[in-house]
Amino acid sequence: MTQHASPPRDSADTLAPAGRTPAWRGPWARADVRTLSLLGVLAALVVIGGVTKPDEFLDTRNLQLVLTQASVIGVVTVGMTFVITSGGIDLSVGAIVALASVWATTVATQEYGFGGILFTAVLVGLGCGLVNGLLIAYGGMVPFIATLAMLASARGLALQITDGRTQIVTVDGVLSLGERDSYVLGVPPLVLVFALVTVLGWLVLNRTTFGRRTVAVGGNAEAARLAGIDVRRQRLYLYLLSGLCCGIAAFLLIVLSGSGQNTNGNLYELDAIAAAIIGGTLLSGGRGTITGSVLGVLIFTTITNIFALNNLQSDVQQIAKGAIIVAAVLVQRRTASTT
Repeated sequence: MTQHASPPRDSADTLAPAGRTPAWRGPWARADVRTLSLLGVLAALVVIGGVTKPDEFLDTRNLQLVLTQASVIGVVTVGMTFVITSGGIDLSVGAIVALASVWATTVATQEYGFGGILFTAVLVGLGCGLVNGLLIAYGGMVPFIATLAMLASARGLALQITDGRTQIVTVDGVLSLGERDSYVLGVPPLVLVFALVTVLGWLVLNRTTFGRRTVAVGGNAEAARLAGIDVRRQRLYLYLLSGLCCGIAAFLLIVLSGSGQNTNGNLYELDAIAAAIIGGTLLSGGRGTITGSVLGVLIFTTITNIFALNNLQSDVQQIAKGAIIVAAVLVQRRTASTT
């Protein structure tokens, strides 16, 4: 009787049970499709900008401006991606950026020069993140409520510090970073910082135990606890990370604007959440992508730039952003239902 040899178990062509996607193919294929889709949207926007305003949009200075503007909200979005991946939310990021920027630009702080401004911005961001983390991880507060309270408190404190006035930066070392003479091979320093934060964020989320714990907590916090993960400490660290990103973003915004204002960071929380969502990070937690979030930031920043160059109303711009967010959420739900 003739016997047929069975295929090796480690072969990539091993048959999966009927009706089930092979394990090696599903997640990676979905990730590739999401990334390619986002790149396609970004490419389409570049084409639209090039067709509608070819001289202005494709100008080197304008492209540098787009990347520079994306850098500030992009750093915030990296921190937000970690928080959302863990199943949390942070509504206070914009207010923390505002508080850090005004605290770091007071007359007393500027007396310590470049290092004083940078140190203060980062320290304020970490301090706010610590408060959020303690309230959520050890105080048992819902992230939505805790960060909403921080939003109101930080905005109020920023207004109290400035008394509603703009604080002008006079430190040459800070102001020089925003000048063209400081560009490295035509790349603004702020963009280099954004790129560094993005690379570090990607490595931490995808190549470290911290990243795996973050995904585990977002996927199933109780199962993560039973597996030996200190869920409360992990959540504390994540909000500290978000606060750190806000502090860095506040310093970048100080360099970009040359001032500190209590209105800085307005609606950053919505932009960061939206960028993370359309990038493929699940609002329910358990899945996050730094690459997708960065592409989401670039898409929204490019849309804003195109609308500004074409003198279109901001309300139309907001409608376009809202439509993109709804479409991204619908795609997420469809993807989740087929897995």
